[in-house]
Amino acid sequence: MAVITVPRGTQDLLPKDMPVWKLMEEAAEEVCRLYNYGEIRTPMFESTDLFQRGVGDTTDIVQKEMYTFQDRGDRSLTLRPEGTAPVVRSYVENKMYGDPNQPVKLYYYGPMFRYERPQAGRQRQFTQFGVEAIGSTDPHIDAEVISLALAFYKKLGLKQLKLVINSLGDLESRKKHREALINHFEPEIKNFCSDCQNRLERNPLRILDCKVDREHPLIQSAPSILEYLNEDSKNFFEQVKAALDGMGICYEVDPTLVRGLDYYNHTTFEIMGADFGAITTLCGGGRYSGLVEEFGGPSVSGIGFGLSFERVILAMKSEGIDFAEAPSLDCFFAPIGEKAKAAATQLLFNCRQVGISADMDYMDRKVKAQFKQADRYQARFVVVLGDAEIERNVLNVKDMESGEQVEVEQAKLAEYLKSKLGD
Repeated sequence: MAVITVPRGTQDLLPKDMPVWKLMEEAAEEVCRLYNYGEIRTPMFESTDLFQRGVGDTTDIVQKEMYTFQDRGDRSLTLRPEGTAPVVRSYVENKMYGDPNQPVKLYYYGPMFRYERPQAGRQRQFTQFGVEAIGSTDPHIDAEVISLALAFYKKLGLKQLKLVINSLGDLESRKKHREALINHFEPEIKNFCSDCQNRLERNPLRILDCKVDREHPLIQSAPSILEYLNEDSKNFFEQVKAALDGMGICYEVDPTLVRGLDYYNHTTFEIMGADFGAITTLCGGGRYSGLVEEFGGPSVSGIGFGLSFERVILAMKSEGIDFAEAPSLDCFFAPIGEKAKAAATQLLFNCRQVGISADMDYMDRKVKAQFKQADRYQARFVVVLGDAEIERNVLNVKDMESGEQVEVEQAKLAEYLKSKLGD
């Protein structure tokens, strides 16, 4: 019978893998607590229409990468490919715009799904951490969101980070830039890929983000959005930069950095990491307007970012950050004989009830092999008990750090261990 293997582009996370994942989750939660962002959890699948309207028909995500299926009620559903659209849907559906505490500041992390060619840092199921601040047009919150993303990476010890920012301007600025892009690309559009040819009239900004024609001379010489910013847009961008300057955050302005969706405007940014293969972008984000309105909410804007935990791990490895953490126990029981095993089972339960992490031998190993097992668990104490100890109502407790070995009454074991573990 053929062995069933994990689907391509997915992975099993084994117990040995979990320390770094817990580390990332805890870093995300702690940084968001400091910045006063509350956690939100949305379903892993949503109406397909949510992503078609929220992400955009012209994007690769909608056209090529979504996992879409019909349910038994003949409804079209899609495994979520990104986090912003579901969060904004929830914001509108739950009328969070009526909350007296504005802007509404939310964070999430969880699995996302895209049908892509798997490679380092790019999986078909990946874990995304992101934030959304919805309801404010203050440029200073743009700087806050950027600083939050950087704080997350720095909490994990990453140092080789580069922040790249740009402005897409307001609707008026984007309209003028759009016309300039069409005029720029139209004479040679037949020499571009079929996707870019389709984008010319629908969303020419997406041409600048093309993976196929990225080296084409016309992309390199395309009109810069910064040349088309009106005074309001220029002033907004200057305030964002000034806020970053005030925080001491270094950045580079890149006029080619785009977010191709129609509702994106003003600030856009990416955080780049150490070169660890084909992917160097760790995080992407930006300000959006019209998305809340598109889902039936009021005319308010937001800003957010999304980043992949898988890419964080690659960046940590690239910088040589040691995140390995061996499993550890407070106590390991090494029983010798059936009576001792029965007693150890009760003692093990008692220890766990008072918060002492503990385990015991279930394989009838010899004492020496049980001590080796305790070493593999990094157990602080090993409790040895046999028929003689049971008769005398005592236990042999060995401190694996100091080598000290003492006899402890069975009834006082938990109390003794807690006193020592508190040292």
